[in-house]
Amino acid sequence: MAAAQGRLSDGAGGMDDANGEDREGDRAAPAPFQAAVDALRTARLRPQIEIEQTPAPRRLAPYAYALEATVVDGDQDLADGRLVLLHDPAGHDAWRGTFRLVTLVRAELEQEMAVDPLLPDVCWSWLTGALQARGLTYGEPSGTVTRASSHHFGGLSERPASSQIEIRASWTPREGRGSVPDTAAHLASWCDLLAQVAGLPPAGPGDASVVTLPQRRGPQSR
Repeated sequence: MAAAQGRLSDGAGGMDDANGEDREGDRAAPAPFQAAVDALRTARLRPQIEIEQTPAPRRLAPYAYALEATVVDGDQDLADGRLVLLHDPAGHDAWRGTFRLVTLVRAELEQEMAVDPLLPDVCWSWLTGALQARGLTYGEPSGTVTRASSHHFGGLSERPASSQIEIRASWTPREGRGSVPDTAAHLASWCDLLAQVAGLPPAGPGDASVVTLPQRRGPQSR
């Protein structure tokens, strides 16, 4: 698999309403949210994943913090994604909690992989398996796995057909001491998902129930 072309700001279920500065700068952030953000900033991740803060969506919750990441092998991108931490101190009925994590992950596929009828189930298992492998408790998971194919015509007919896999998901992390979820562990699990989508080998012992598809496509140059 290779990183999908284009920017992430293409509409991720509301994730891409990222105009202006981070919401946390607009008002004094509650202590639980600030602690959760601090944990994200100090998490230690595998070296193949380049991660940076990006403007967060403003209309999904009173407080939000967003990260973008790319899986890199030398000068080549293998997959990319975005992770958004949402916080509503008053709670949210649909979340059944005060925090919510929202993600978009995507990569390109070989054509024969894209038509595999089991691919969506396998991709969803990557997400749930990554969370379970780190012993994380979460609730109200939801999401979609989308396959898209592009065929080129006319002046673009020399370009080969391409297929893309996209995982959009959200879940409610369990809140721990001080009503703060272990966001560092959730970020590490999300990076495990990115690594699997990119076709990288596991960084350590993982969940044997997670199925990994082989990387067949040459990675995309940066």
